[in-house]
Amino acid sequence: MAALALLYMNGIEMSEPNRSTPSPRPARRKQQTYHVRNQEVIVPEGCLAVGHIVGVHGLRGEVKVELYTDFPDRFAPGETLLLGVELDEIEVVGVRPHKQNLLVQFDGVTDRTAAESLRNLWLFVRETDAAELDEGVYWVHDIIGLRVVEENGVPLGVITDVLVTGANDVYVVRPQAGQSPAQDVLLPAIADVVRAVDLAQGVMTVHLLPGLLDAESVD
Repeated sequence: MAALALLYMNGIEMSEPNRSTPSPRPARRKQQTYHVRNQEVIVPEGCLAVGHIVGVHGLRGEVKVELYTDFPDRFAPGETLLLGVELDEIEVVGVRPHKQNLLVQFDGVTDRTAAESLRNLWLFVRETDAAELDEGVYWVHDIIGLRVVEENGVPLGVITDVLVTGANDVYVVRPQAGQSPAQDVLLPAIADVVRAVDLAQGVMTVHLLPGLLDAESVD
C-alpha cells in the first residue's frame, strides 16, 4: 500500500512519505505532484496525502476511501483530516471496512448528494503530524530530487517523479544533458535495484538489472 504519504522502505513501496531517521530532509517545494494510477495528485505544501475519495455508498453520506497510508488509525472516529487542495478540516465520525477500501462518514455529510460533492477529492494530514518512521524508511518527497548513481559511481540522473503502480513504486530518473541514455529511465523501487539512500548527500545508489535500461527507458 502506498501513501502519498507514500513510503519507500528498503526498496519496497509502502505508504506515507519517506524519511531516514538520522538524515536531514531536503527542503520541500511549495507543492509536489505525484502520479497515481494514471492521474495527477497535487500535494499542498507541508502536507501528506493519506486517502482518496473514490466513490459513495448508500444514502446516508458514507464515502469510499482508498487508503494511501500504512496508518489506518488516521481514519478513526474523532480524527480530523484535511479535504482537497483547500485543506478544509473535516472530522471522521464513523468508519468501517469495505472490500479493499474504507467506508467513512464525515461530520456534516449526511446524504448521498453531500457525499457526491466529495468524490475524487484527496485527504491530507499535516507533515508535522506524520508518524515516526523506522530507519531505512523515507518519505516520497525526500526521494524526489535525489541524484541517482550506479554502484560504480556512474551517474544516471535525478529522480523527478514517483509513479504508484500498485505492485511497487517506480522512480522516474531524468538524465542530465549529454548523459546516456537520453530518455527518462524508470527504476522499480525494489531491494534488488535500490542499494542505498543517503539523504544527507542527496544520493541514491542503484544496481541496474540486466536489460533494465533498454526495457524501462521512456521518451
